[in-house]
Parts: sequence; C-alpha cells; structure tokens
Amino acid sequence: MPRTINPWERRPSFVSFFEFIQPALDAMKDMPELQAKGNRKLQMTFEDHLRALVFFHLEEHTSAQDLLQTLKEDDFAREHVAPEDGIGKSSFSEATNTRGLEQFMYVFQHLQTQASHLLPKAHEELGDLVGIDGSLIEGTLSMIWADYRKGSKKAKVHVGLDLNRSIPTKVHLTDGNGAERPFVSQILSEGQTGVMDRGYQCHALFDQWQADDKFFICRIKAGTHKKILAQNPVAADSIVFFDAMVLLGTPGVNQSQTPLRLVGYEIENVKYWIATSRYDLTAEQIAQAYKLRWDIENFFAWWKRHLKVYHLIARSPHGLMVQILAGLITYLLLAIYCHKHFQEKVSIRRVRQLRTQIENELRCWPPGGEYQEFEKEQKLQSVNAKT
Repeated sequence: MPRTINPWERRPSFVSFFEFIQPALDAMKDMPELQAKGNRKLQMTFEDHLRALVFFHLEEHTSAQDLLQTLKEDDFAREHVAPEDGIGKSSFSEATNTRGLEQFMYVFQHLQTQASHLLPKAHEELGDLVGIDGSLIEGTLSMIWADYRKGSKKAKVHVGLDLNRSIPTKVHLTDGNGAERPFVSQILSEGQTGVMDRGYQCHALFDQWQADDKFFICRIKAGTHKKILAQNPVAADSIVFFDAMVLLGTPGVNQSQTPLRLVGYEIENVKYWIATSRYDLTAEQIAQAYKLRWDIENFFAWWKRHLKVYHLIARSPHGLMVQILAGLITYLLLAIYCHKHFQEKVSIRRVRQLRTQIENELRCWPPGGEYQEFEKEQKLQSVNAKT
C-alpha cells in the first residue's frame, strides 16, 4: 500500500523573510541597550520595530497607515512582524520619532562592515572609491525644520556609496538647504577617494582635503581659471586631451594654494574637467573613476522607486533619520542576500523573486507550524531590547 504523503513534508526548511532579515538580527547581539524614557510601558521591542520597517520597505508600502493596517490584518505580518499585542498609530509614531536612532545606526554600520567583507571589489585597481552626493526628500509644510524655499519643505540626505561594491557607507541628514561640501570629510575614511560632481567644487576645500590626506576626484566647471605649472604627456589616440599640475581659480580671489592634478577628457562631444589628488592613476583611469560616480545617481533612483524610502512615515528629523536608516538596512540586507544566493548585485528582478518566494512559502505553512519554532529559535539568539 503506497505511503500517504503529508503535504507539509514538502515545505521548505526555512521561511525566506526570516533568512533575509537574520543578518540584521545578528547585528543586534552587541548593540547598545535601549533605555526607556519615563515610566510609560513601551509597546514595541527594538526587534519588532526593525522588522516592521524592513517589512515596510521590502513590501513597498506607501504610508505608515498602510503598514499598520497590514500588521493588523495580514496573518503573517500580524504574527511574525508586529508586536505580540499589536501596535497602534500613536505608539508606532512615538517609537519612530523618539527612540531607537542609535540602535538603527549601529545595525546599519554593522551590516555595512559585513557586506564590505563579503562582496567582491569590482574596480580594485582604482582603489577605495566612495561616490558622494545629496538627494532631496519632499517634505510637508508641518516640517518646520526642513527649510528649502517659501511654500516648500524638503530634507536632504547625504550619502557615501562604496563604488566598488555598490553599497552605502555613511549617511547624514539636513534640511533641504544643507550644504553638501562639509560632509565630504565626515564621509571619507583614511585611504578612501571621494568621487564628486561639480557641486562640490571648492578651491579652499581642495587645499584642505590635500592637507588632511583626503583623496578626491571632482569634476569642475569648464570655465574655471587654470594656471598650468607642469604638463604631462597625452597619447594622441586617447580620450584624454589634458593632464597637468595646476592652480585653480583667480589669483587674489579664489585661487587654490596647493597644486593639484587636472585631467581633461572628451566623450560624445562633451568635455569633462576633473580635479584630483590621485597621482598614482593614469589619466584614463581618472576618467573611468569619475564615470563610476553615476552609480550613486542610479542608487538614489532605484532606492527611491523600489523600496519606497521617500514615502514619509515620520516628520521629525529623528523619525526621518530612523526611516532612512531602515531603508539603508533593507538595501544592505538585499545586497547580502543577492550575493549569497546568486553572486549578483541588487536588482529589482531578484527583489521581486524574493517577495514571490516569501508569499509562496507562506501559502504552504499551516497555522502554528514549524516556522513558529524557527522564529522562536531566532528570537532566543537576538536582543530583546525595548523601543
């Protein structure tokens, strides 16, 4: 007599969402303990908060109300993402806007370090390149801190992107009028090279960065005055038409004091002028390194479109930074997941595949099934910090 097959025996040995978020839960093990403020009983653990915000970005929710409704009505989200007793709008808002910032930053930095060690370098011969840029976030008129212009409120996120591995490294938040140039020194670590567009051109900072041993590759305006000190030979068949040591700016007005290298090259009838303190690279490699700067533009566009990072669930600087960090954490989790399973960079194809896999697995799991034991086991390994 043929043996009757239990359909649950054919289910996978893990649930993909739990595997996906596990690196973030592991990062919590040595996380600074979150201290409660006041005597009011807290409604969410930090782990619940982290799970909810990662779920928010991964599943493309468009508002806090949308997320909270899902946490209440969706079986999986209610049992394995939301707090045991549920979470109300006011409690979720309070947690996001007043607590957990240090812990979210800690998890982000831990995952960034893990991803840096795990992912291969795509352009190792160019050195440790960090694309630096700012991106505006549409605000509401109630965000009185987010100055931009009359009748319009915007915040600005300043990000460093590892151009070898296509992952974020540092993040800062200001109002929409926040200057971008001061963040270069805060984003760059020793030995790294900042790759920047024309908005970062500042001759005094070029001097300062060289004095501080901060390497840079920065496009400058074509009309910038150049005093040539020494020229390097240029091949006739190269895209490069200029390579020299120069002083930039008008004497007595804004001229740089420390000589730097200036490379000029042309692609599709567009001339690019690149100021740099990298003397070890060829002029063609300088051009290649600057081209990689566009990766940070692609990152902002992809991050905004597919993870819904700029759909506000908070209005305060604290809450918005928590949301931004949660979006960066989700992206790093995707980078780790895509490399582990496919040896690929993050792509929307793999994200959709992950979402579908999670949905398919959940259809196969009975209530009170093995995934509950899986989650209990994982929770025993993580910190039960409150938020």
